[in-house]
Amino acid sequence: MSFRDLRNFTEMMRALGYPRLISMENFRTPNFTLVAEILIWLVKRYEPQMDIPTDVDTESDRIFFIKAVAQFMATKAHIKLNTKRLYQADGYSVKELLKITSILYNAMKTQQLTLDDPVEEDNHKFKFDLSSRISDLKAARHLASEVNSKGASLFDLLGKEVELREMRTAAIARPLEINEIEKALTAAIKEVLENVEKTKEMLGNLVSDMASLDAKIEKKRQELERNRKRLQTLQSVRPAFMDEYEKIEEDLQKQYTTYVEKFRNLSFLESQLDEYHRIEQERFEYYYFVYILKDEDSDIDVPEDDGSDSDIEDSRPSKLRPTRNGFLAGTVSVISQLIFCMQQQQQTLFIKCFSYKKCNTKCFTVH
Repeated sequence: MSFRDLRNFTEMMRALGYPRLISMENFRTPNFTLVAEILIWLVKRYEPQMDIPTDVDTESDRIFFIKAVAQFMATKAHIKLNTKRLYQADGYSVKELLKITSILYNAMKTQQLTLDDPVEEDNHKFKFDLSSRISDLKAARHLASEVNSKGASLFDLLGKEVELREMRTAAIARPLEINEIEKALTAAIKEVLENVEKTKEMLGNLVSDMASLDAKIEKKRQELERNRKRLQTLQSVRPAFMDEYEKIEEDLQKQYTTYVEKFRNLSFLESQLDEYHRIEQERFEYYYFVYILKDEDSDIDVPEDDGSDSDIEDSRPSKLRPTRNGFLAGTVSVISQLIFCMQQQQQTLFIKCFSYKKCNTKCFTVH
């Protein structure tokens, strides 16, 4: 027994209109009088004309009463009741009583809904959605056309019924001839035998096809086994050219190592050469700029301001202006000096590179 079942039972009985107030405490202890009263009321509610014995004083009377109620519910309402639980008349009997009350309660709710439906139909009469019934309209149209075609075909067949009736009655009234029956039966037997022979022939062909397929499968299996063995032998045998291949592979690895080292050294030398050219270019531009400035300073002589302009002009010595040949000669001498310095620095850089090779042979190698 559960509290929920007991609560639902009391609420359903109150909704059904049971005259007596049922408490949850009534089923704590066996109370057969209350259970019998409830069963009689439920049976009368289900079938008012049903006559059930109400005498429950003795044990045999109670047993007879429980059996009568269970049989009535099984035959009329198709409800299977547990008579032992009903006879206990305690909380376990509530589950059996709940089966009957739930049916009556659902029927009462359904009746109330049907009474409320006409009002809702009146309210929603003008809210009919035709788009949701398009499939039904298509099906109805198809059925209407099919009814017309079937009716026409039936009318044609009924028109031929007069002729067919005469032929049918003549065939029925005609006496049966044994010879014709024997011929028909012989032809049917012959046809059946031919079908049997064809079937046997097909079975024979099927057996032969199965035998040929088995032979082909066995042949392919043997070929597969031979190929597997051949593959194993080829995997186990070392090829004749494998030693040469491994030797060439080792040489290739060495050559690749040498190539990488030379490429790294060449990249380093190119970067050093570019750095050297940049430094020399900057130095050459610097010396050339200094030479030009010195040449311009030597051409300009600023005198002291002791007298008048005329005195100054008289006392100023004549300016020595270098000729074009002299200027070119000086420029060539400066350039030759710069080239000599560049050669010396190149030799110094070569010595540095040679010493760097001795210090770090792995990073730099001179070939």
